[in-house]
Amino acid sequence: MKTITTTTALLATVLLAACGGSDGDDAPAPASTPQLKLSVTATEDFPGSYGSVGAYEKLTGSISGEVDPKDPKNAVIQDLALAPVNARGMVDYSAEFVLLKPKDMTKAGGVLRYDAPNRGNILTMLNPAATPSDAVYLERGYVLLYSAWQGDVPKSNAARLTATVPVAKNPDGSSITGTYRAELVPTAATPAMALPGGVFNGSMIPYAPASLDNTLPGHSLTRRANETDARQLIPASDWKFADCSAANAFPGTADGSKVCLKGGFDPKYLYELVYVAKDPKVMGVGLAALRDTVSFFRKAAADSVGTANPLAGRITHAIGQGTSQSGNAMKTFLHLGFNQALDGGKVFDGMYAHVAARQTNINTRFAVPGGGGGLRTDHTAFGQTAPRGLAADYVDDVSGRQGGVMKRCAATSTCPKFFLGLSGTEFWQLQGSPVLTDAFGLRDLAQPDNARIYYYASTQHGGNGGTASIGYAPTRNVYPAGTVVHFTDTFRALFVALEDWVVRGTEPPASQVPRLADGTLARPDQLVFPTMKGLTWPVSNVATVIPDFNYLARYNGFPLFDFGPQYIAQDESGIATLLPPYYTGRDYAILVPQVDPTTGLTRAGIKSVEARAPLGTSIEFNYVATPGIVDLSNLTGSFIPFHTTEAARMAAGDTRPSLESLYGTQAGYVAAVTAAASQLVGERLLLQRDADLRIQQAASANVLP
Repeated sequence: MKTITTTTALLATVLLAACGGSDGDDAPAPASTPQLKLSVTATEDFPGSYGSVGAYEKLTGSISGEVDPKDPKNAVIQDLALAPVNARGMVDYSAEFVLLKPKDMTKAGGVLRYDAPNRGNILTMLNPAATPSDAVYLERGYVLLYSAWQGDVPKSNAARLTATVPVAKNPDGSSITGTYRAELVPTAATPAMALPGGVFNGSMIPYAPASLDNTLPGHSLTRRANETDARQLIPASDWKFADCSAANAFPGTADGSKVCLKGGFDPKYLYELVYVAKDPKVMGVGLAALRDTVSFFRKAAADSVGTANPLAGRITHAIGQGTSQSGNAMKTFLHLGFNQALDGGKVFDGMYAHVAARQTNINTRFAVPGGGGGLRTDHTAFGQTAPRGLAADYVDDVSGRQGGVMKRCAATSTCPKFFLGLSGTEFWQLQGSPVLTDAFGLRDLAQPDNARIYYYASTQHGGNGGTASIGYAPTRNVYPAGTVVHFTDTFRALFVALEDWVVRGTEPPASQVPRLADGTLARPDQLVFPTMKGLTWPVSNVATVIPDFNYLARYNGFPLFDFGPQYIAQDESGIATLLPPYYTGRDYAILVPQVDPTTGLTRAGIKSVEARAPLGTSIEFNYVATPGIVDLSNLTGSFIPFHTTEAARMAAGDTRPSLESLYGTQAGYVAAVTAAASQLVGERLLLQRDADLRIQQAASANVLP
């Protein structure tokens, strides 16, 4: 025990020095060492007690740090050389965080789990009272860290985590200006719309126009009904950077954060604004802040002024996780080389990019980290050019570029054990299949040994399932919206498997994905669905007819775009000068999971309990019901139930099985759920506590007499 204590003390001393900390005499750190300061503003009890670990507490605070613009590990950060520096020649940043930790850190399990906020929002804050299965992480002694990385998040509510990054300036201190593009997508008629606009990015802090004079070169506002329609130019005399309303008619009151349109914005159209913006944020500093924040909590004894690290000496492994946009950010973090810590070691030993098909645009000038992807909106936005392939030697035959997501970490021996999770939405709407095949969609790719890819079969982007999650607004979506099949249980089991792989070397479940080789991955026009007809779904407790299913083979394509000669497409870095971008005439192949012609459920992937004992067909897409709009419903699937009886099925002409033919009775349904849950537990794809819950829910459901 004495030897362990001595070793720990020595390690703490070394780590403190590496972090620029004080040895007790308040001597300043060397100018070449970035400083980092911890501020804890609140400490409160976290409800509950968790196994042998006991009670947890929640710490809220911020990290104030520095990035050395001369360090080669930061060289990839766009415009870092144009960021203002402090007296020590360093670039300042700050990031808010929330930390959940055992009150007694001697009972911590050694794992630091970092969950990246999504547009500043904590998507995965544990609530064991509402979701008892979440307790599994706390019972295992996890420390959970949520820390900001995105520099354009507004502090719109106390729960949102924000990061402060510098604004790039010209060497003489004047504002940098450049071309910026925003989509304004109204959901209802309105006189004015706020910047930055867009379905996904609309709540972020906009880049201010360099001038409110929209008649200057570089300004245009156009409209079109669908992405592929010709753009109709709106005269500069008919729109202004201004706020207006029914009481304050066009041209309204000058305002650089809004656009006022004569006659108002019409929800039938997609509006595209191009303007000259000023004062770009050095967004890439957020990735360095994340690297250094996690490294501090993982390794340091104290910060640069001697404030103790509350986790000091108790963390042995770090696992990073991001969901959707923040999962894309974690892939970008890895791709741009930030998993190499300043001391040369790894930041994360494991990484889980969950429902994350793409990368996040965080490192261009005028970056848009909050963007998304869709058939009609954000189709030509940033996020399209970084590699989808994982392997270091990945070759992109469409663009001619080489090197995948893991090229940099492979060169520095800092690649983590990596999980990628994909729902069906990632294939249909977010251009996900190029991670599985070559760029032309002709052969399956071999994945790196340190990577596993899991496709959550018959699911939509949002993971919550069950029939109670299905909603139907026929004026918005053609079919009832949502999927009964879900992946929340699967994610929990896989995260535990990732921990076992990272900490104990236990091999995780093999990748489960659709493949060209066995016909489970196909071109969209090759899918053949069963006949689904003669059904209703309640709307406000009134049975509403579901239209007969009509497969339209709509999907979000993946064109190769050119954003101009100063744009570094491989890294989603540089400066975009062509906005909207130039379409090169080349496209990546998009393939989708093949469906079973009997049930309409997909054939490959991890099939959860609801897919193995189905109540209907969960479809991975839905169609917008607005006449004239060619689009997929935003990140939303469909659910079309099975008929209850064989007689009703046959009378309707539905070719899928009925509940009666599948299960016979309610007891038969419960038996099928029990068998499915048992199989999944055996495959390490479901935790026993979640299996017990699904069986209990099946027993209380009113499925059959």
